[in-house]
Amino acid sequence: MAEVASLTRRNLVSTVMSETDAPKPSTIDPEDFRNVLGHFPTGVTIVSGMHGEEPVGFTIGSFTSVSLDPPMVGFLPQTNSSTWDSMAMGGAFCVNVLSRDQADLCWRFAKSDNESERYDGVKWHAGPTGSPIIDRAVAWIDCQVEQVYEMGDHYFVLGRVVALEADADHDGNGPFPLLFFKGTLGGFESEG
Repeated sequence: MAEVASLTRRNLVSTVMSETDAPKPSTIDPEDFRNVLGHFPTGVTIVSGMHGEEPVGFTIGSFTSVSLDPPMVGFLPQTNSSTWDSMAMGGAFCVNVLSRDQADLCWRFAKSDNESERYDGVKWHAGPTGSPIIDRAVAWIDCQVEQVYEMGDHYFVLGRVVALEADADHDGNGPFPLLFFKGTLGGFESEG
């Protein structure tokens, strides 16, 4: 018991995580998993970055706030993502929260093998880190990469927020967000 008492919360988490046995094969069907989690509505983002002088980005629904102090966010790209490979070395990314008027961008940035065409006709400007901020996004969060963790078939990319903004028109009535629910896109209506 004295051994447990000497552990801090921080090293307890890292100790428990590093000493667990290798994961056991799952008995959960991947299609069932996807179907059930599809019942959880999410916002839709394009995570953008730079590969040299070229903008790169992809649609990400698995985005989350992580910490207020210091301000941190995270997202989860697939480990086999060539887009993440392209932007990872830049050490920065920007999360662009799409508006319900940007569904076309969601699908364009979600496709594979079209990386060279994704930004065709898309208006954007460089954020403080140099990462693309897509015009008319509901909000943007510009980050430096803090850590990257491999988790199953995805990475968890932890970013320290360096700048952020909402309300693209600066009129106090920012655009409404784009939502993803059960495989479809839609908008948001306030219930009260």
